[in-house]
Amino acid sequence: MKLLIITQKVNKNDQILGFFHAWLEEFSKQVEQLTVVCLEEGKHDLPSNVKVYSLKKEDGSSKLKRVILFYKYIFKERRNYDHVFVHMNQIYIILGSLVWKLFGKRVSLWYAHGSVSFSLKIAEKMVDIIFTSTEKGFRMVSDKKHIVGQGIDANHFSPKKQEFENKYEINVLTVGRISEVKNIAASIALLKNSESIILHLVGDAVTSKDVAYKQQCIDLVNKLHVSDRVIWHGTVPYSNLPRMYQQVEIFLNLSNTGSLDKTILEALSSGLPVVTCNDAAKGILGVTLVNLDDSERIVNAIKQDTADAAIQAARENIIYNYSLVGLVTKITQKLQK
Repeated sequence: MKLLIITQKVNKNDQILGFFHAWLEEFSKQVEQLTVVCLEEGKHDLPSNVKVYSLKKEDGSSKLKRVILFYKYIFKERRNYDHVFVHMNQIYIILGSLVWKLFGKRVSLWYAHGSVSFSLKIAEKMVDIIFTSTEKGFRMVSDKKHIVGQGIDANHFSPKKQEFENKYEINVLTVGRISEVKNIAASIALLKNSESIILHLVGDAVTSKDVAYKQQCIDLVNKLHVSDRVIWHGTVPYSNLPRMYQQVEIFLNLSNTGSLDKTILEALSSGLPVVTCNDAAKGILGVTLVNLDDSERIVNAIKQDTADAAIQAARENIIYNYSLVGLVTKITQKLQK
């Protein structure tokens, strides 16, 4: 099979989207030829059967230029792919669907988010297959939907025993954009209920709205007088993320995106118990589900001891049910049917 993938970034160092480099590596093992068109290109190291084309956002290209380059690449490479796999950004389905149909290409979309936009409703009509991580990852009724789980590189995210400087402190980690949807302020507010929690925040503001929200969070830290217990790590390259997971005792995710956040699975793969209010994680081993409004319950869940056997079972569950190899295999097999 020859495959075209449309994605946002190809950059192994990007904190948010660096994981997709490993996806591309695995796809390259399971297809004859892989062509990738990305909005933005950064550092990558991919096999010889992979070609990467950028829409040049990294060079400040205009939206018009990006559209022109998009059509140029999908037309130029039309004989080098049989199937199309669009990752998250459904606008490319709308832009390219007619061309791909004329070329006889089978078109698929990966979508794992709680929101249902007008553009997603249009794209659903145009694609042949929709892949998603959980039932809540694609909240539309469609016979095109196929739930295939997430893809976590368990070799990259592995446990490591750490000796902590102060056994009376609990190092808590959250990873992701500093944005309102991630409920960072709620995580900070927990510190007023427990002096033993040290909160590590990995990620940064991306949009102007995020920047304003980050300032609100900083103001809250100062108001609560907990600046000594909130550590802002900023953006961390994807290659260094495992070390962040390995240096804390528990992972906290108060996001309300409505879809299964891959950072939850990365944490479990790294040997961390998880406390989250994300109901998409319900039933996953190692996860304690809490209500966002119940701060006392959240703090108690953070302080609760988790047996080593339970942590090991949670990691084994990730390897068995959420491995990257398994995910890509499910996708490629479905595309070829």
